[in-house]
Amino acid sequence: MPVASFDIYCRMLDRAREGRFAYPAINVTSLTTANAVLKGLAESGSDGIIQISTGGAAFASGTAVKDMPLGAISIAEHVHRVAERYPIYVALHTDHCPADKLETFVLPLVAETERRRAAGLPNLFNSHMFDGSALPLAENLEIAAKLLERFKASELILEIEAGVVGGEEDGIKAEANAKLYTTPEDTLEVARRLNSIGARYLLAATFGNVHGVYKPGAVKLRPSVLKECQDAVVAQYGEATRFHLVFHGGSGSELHEIHEALDYGVVKMNIDTDTQYAFTRPIAAHMFSHYDGVLKVDGEVGDKKAYDPRTYLALAEAGMAERVKRAVTELRGTGTTLFRG
Repeated sequence: MPVASFDIYCRMLDRAREGRFAYPAINVTSLTTANAVLKGLAESGSDGIIQISTGGAAFASGTAVKDMPLGAISIAEHVHRVAERYPIYVALHTDHCPADKLETFVLPLVAETERRRAAGLPNLFNSHMFDGSALPLAENLEIAAKLLERFKASELILEIEAGVVGGEEDGIKAEANAKLYTTPEDTLEVARRLNSIGARYLLAATFGNVHGVYKPGAVKLRPSVLKECQDAVVAQYGEATRFHLVFHGGSGSELHEIHEALDYGVVKMNIDTDTQYAFTRPIAAHMFSHYDGVLKVDGEVGDKKAYDPRTYLALAEAGMAERVKRAVTELRGTGTTLFRG
């Protein structure tokens, strides 16, 4: 059963925090990109997380339909079937969902899981992110608390964000003056509002993270912010309340900064920009090197093998899988799978 159950997912997260490694959470938009993640994880001997954004889900349903829940369900059902062939566990997650899209994205997926559970089937997704970072913290946590209460009944894990990841991802922009550093006071309030519910959640605390494409060293991270936040919550509420943290906007981060963040409790690192490029680069190379095959130049017939989408999409899948393997290595996850056959 390589799609993780709730208990296995919790074990994954706890083991990562204790072992100071993290799972790559890779955004996918199609069956091919989902297959690439499974391939990369399996070849690394690592469990991991496949996640779908609002835009990715809409795309997956087809450009004529653009139905976010339909696209997300389609990919998730594919993963449930094909993951059985891989010797690792994978969790399914939905990425950044702002408050104005909860009713049209996350909540229909939660309802689908509730229907599945009533029929004796496993959860469709393991976790969902509510991104209330654009709201005042009190309003953010008010919505999060209501979601967490509902999630608890279906053994779903909630991911929230306190602070703001800069830049742009999937059409969602953060202003230049956004609050890029979560404070200990923020995280104390998160713990006060959510811990009494008695349900699992993940916290994306920000420490200068920026979405988008950047050269190494261009992003000014302060991983020590994570330590300050963890220390504050442990001092106030005890060791059992130490957060399971999420790292957003990792492109351009130095490896030592990534490792420092892992040391402070990051168990999940979102990766999208880099795997998009790793998928597209082999396609571009194929088109350039087989120009007269993919195009019917000067009235010729071209080369069917060259323009068959299976040819270049297989190259793209392999390229993205290699980038997933690199992510696993950088996150200290090689050979850490809980799956034992």
